[in-house]
Amino acid sequence: MLRYTGKRIVTGILSLFVLATATFFLIHFMPGSPFQSGAVSQQVVDALEKEYGLSEPLISQYFSYMGNLLRGDLGISYTEPGTGVAEIIGRTWPLTASVGIAALLTAVIAGTGLGILRAVTKHRAVKSVISAGEMLAAGIPGFAAAFLLLYVFSMKLKVLPVSGLLTPAHYVLPTVALALYPAAVICRLTGNSLETELRKEYVVFARMKGLSRSRTVITHALKNAYLPVLRYLGPAMAYLLTGSFAVESIFNIPGLGREFVNSITNRDYTLILGLTVFMGAVVILANLLTDLLCAWLDPRTRRAVSGET
Repeated sequence: MLRYTGKRIVTGILSLFVLATATFFLIHFMPGSPFQSGAVSQQVVDALEKEYGLSEPLISQYFSYMGNLLRGDLGISYTEPGTGVAEIIGRTWPLTASVGIAALLTAVIAGTGLGILRAVTKHRAVKSVISAGEMLAAGIPGFAAAFLLLYVFSMKLKVLPVSGLLTPAHYVLPTVALALYPAAVICRLTGNSLETELRKEYVVFARMKGLSRSRTVITHALKNAYLPVLRYLGPAMAYLLTGSFAVESIFNIPGLGREFVNSITNRDYTLILGLTVFMGAVVILANLLTDLLCAWLDPRTRRAVSGET
């Protein structure tokens, strides 16, 4: 297990290094300057570029940035002089994370429950309704779901607030909009895997021993059937915790997504890099934790990657 964990950590660090390097050169290849605007003269632009080190050779800027990054320094925002990128992340990350965690819990609870119901029910109509809802939730884009929920519950019924995250009621619509797709995927994975497990011999044997159907499903079958869901939770967790740019914009949530869009619009190089590295780290960490959990629960996963016997 230690060998497998070490390999996954090294892979994650290398992935983060490649991400930071690729992002650095891509944004610096963009035409123009982050300080150019209609009211700023070229002399002022040149002075600002010299002050922020943008007049130095690109390779020197790269090594300087990577050295600062290794020390945990993400730099200063160009559009908010005197404000560190880490400070901006610290200000916006809790809002994005709170919505992401709420959406993840909603998706796991709803998806797992509906998946179990679809697998164990003997009513064809129930199966059909769940399958249809699953396809609909998986097929509708997050921004379209957000607009639809906003139109119905805020504009027409006027039962939920339109924007912001001021009260618990403000969390309902963005949480549901973000949770629809992962809930549909979890429902499908849970239902399909559980249906397969329920046909296996150990489940039949457990039923012959006199265990109730519900206990057999929860205690025995679901543990094995849930491994595909756990593998999916890594990417889903990363997506939800880093936020959906469209959903945050629609509900006017001042989170990471809005800051990222603004940083690209304003060509704020350090903020783009800092947000990319931070979100990349969250994605890598979420996948690492999921892989380790799956390897702990299923030794076959660990052996397949590490070559253990």
